Amino acid sequence: MADVVSPVIRSKMMSGIGGTDTAPEMMLRKGLHRRGFRFRLHDRTLPGTPDLVFPKYRALLFAHGCFWHAHECALFKWPATRKDFWHLKITGNRVRDERQVAELRALGWRIGCVWECAIKGRNRLDPEIVLESCAAWLKSEAAELVISGSVPRALESP
Repeated sequence: MADVVSPVIRSKMMSGIGGTDTAPEMMLRKGLHRRGFRFRLHDRTLPGTPDLVFPKYRALLFAHGCFWHAHECALFKWPATRKDFWHLKITGNRVRDERQVAELRALGWRIGCVWECAIKGRNRLDPEIVLESCAAWLKSEAAELVISGSVPRALESP
């Protein structure tokens, strides 16, 4: 299926998509701050520049977009045009994510990921459940948290 807008307009639309201050990230920031958690934003000294860094808890949170990180959910669909470009771009993002998570674990960080589908789409969770899950994980000893558009889960340390 051909794109419904011209290449020039599509390029302008795609270039306007930012990597920081996204709606899911802002929801997490506001909700966790309201619950008393303090954090640093986009720490460039850490691999992957995590969205939220909680030094007190030695924990990080990423707010991942389902499209850009190829999440296996209803919000992700491979583009129908420029297939080679998008496959290289998106699989490259996933490989880089895996490498950066390994580096962060080696540095002793606990890592949480809140997927975009947890906050929007047909399988979204109540925002309070997402925030409470993040808050409970931060206070726990669990090594990892993954929240997607179905059920939050925390993984214990190995």
